[in-house]
Amino acid sequence: MTKLLNQAFQEASKLPDMQQNIIARWLLDELLVEKKWDSLFAESEDFLANLADEALRDHRAGKTKPLNLDEL
Repeated sequence: MTKLLNQAFQEASKLPDMQQNIIARWLLDELLVEKKWDSLFAESEDFLANLADEALRDHRAGKTKPLNLDEL
């Protein structure tokens, strides 16, 4: 465990049980969300690569135009 994380846990351990549980639930939820995002990105790698290839083909075929922010 890093020193900073250890320090955070030491400080949190001084709080009332209810606040400790709130912090624990928040941290566990955040870790779960991170795992889900990692999994989703890993699964979408081929899909995103295919979209990029398609976009490059369209650009090389002259099917694209420069983005004009004033027209948005």
